[in-house]
Amino acid sequence: MQASALSVSDLNEYVRRSLAGDPMLQGIAVRGEVSNFRPYASGHWYFSLKDEHSRIACVMFRQHNMGLRFKPQDGMKVVLVGSAGLYTVSGSYQFYAEAMLQDGVGELFERYNALKDKLLKEGLFDASRKRPLPLLPRAVGVITSASGAVLHDIKTVTRRRFPNMPLILRSAQVQGDGAAADLVKALQELAQSGYVDVIIIGRGGGSMEDLWAFNEEELVRAIAACPIPVISAVGHETDTTLADFAADMRAPTPSAAAELAVPDKKELAQRILTLRNVLNRQAMNHLLTLSARAQQAAGRLERFSPAMRLQGYAHRLAVANQALLGAYGAGLRERKQRVDALLGKLQALGPGETLRRGYALAMHEGQLLTGVGELPEQFSLVFHDGRAEVQVLSTKLEEFL
Repeated sequence: MQASALSVSDLNEYVRRSLAGDPMLQGIAVRGEVSNFRPYASGHWYFSLKDEHSRIACVMFRQHNMGLRFKPQDGMKVVLVGSAGLYTVSGSYQFYAEAMLQDGVGELFERYNALKDKLLKEGLFDASRKRPLPLLPRAVGVITSASGAVLHDIKTVTRRRFPNMPLILRSAQVQGDGAAADLVKALQELAQSGYVDVIIIGRGGGSMEDLWAFNEEELVRAIAACPIPVISAVGHETDTTLADFAADMRAPTPSAAAELAVPDKKELAQRILTLRNVLNRQAMNHLLTLSARAQQAAGRLERFSPAMRLQGYAHRLAVANQALLGAYGAGLRERKQRVDALLGKLQALGPGETLRRGYALAMHEGQLLTGVGELPEQFSLVFHDGRAEVQVLSTKLEEFL
């Protein structure tokens, strides 16, 4: 049975993925001679790379070639760094270049990669080793050539952002024999001076040979070991040196390095003013909260103080006393009424009322005489309105019903 046929697109896509998935074809360097070089208006470059026996179609897109310091020409010997792949539209196998070096720089590039891999494995470029830059350094150290544009750019940006920020220059050789050693010595001198809190090290752009001092192992290790944060500002934005990987911060340009190292004084003052206002508001709110709590505590203290408790007890005593007096007065009035009632009854039943009805009391020497037999010759008759002295003429016993 015949297998189902693939479309041309499917086959080309399969080959493209196979090439793209092969690690042996990624990040490789190829040496050869440029042939049929064609730059397009889009900025992309199309050409061939050949040697004595073979050739391969090549493309270098604009984002990769715009940083080159030279423009290739037919017959120029170069080293390309990139990956092999397939352009599926035409089914053509080609090399996608991401970097280009003039032949003779290839040896430096190999040394660069070998040292990079070595230091990478040692952890010298680990992000955990990077230190934060100081917010407001006392002074900024600058290591570069005293006559280059780098120093001018750093000065210009610093004066604009923080006019009175001290810059301490340690002029150094930035290329050629002895440059790496001089740069290491400059780092050590500034770190030991005790004057600077951050160091900018850099130079202007150039070829790989011009920038090579910043790829030397002794300088890369010195930057990583520096006790003060280091900003690397080497070459242009597209240039990358090992010093960039070892530094605490990499700046694409010297001006950008100054931006990173020196705060904007006006912005800093505004931040301080904003923070001060926030702090004042927070302090005021805190004071208002504490005042309210103090007032609440004072109210509770006043309610539960001995004086207030005594005042409460005094009030309760006054109320109780008033109630007692009221109850006593009511009881007293009730008892008076009862006494008056009893007194009225007593008076109604007493001798006074009897005397008013026409009766009299026979009294002799303060004693009540109750019978005829007790009468002396002379005694007193007590009426309701007075007394009469009586002389007994005779007596006669009689029974009264």
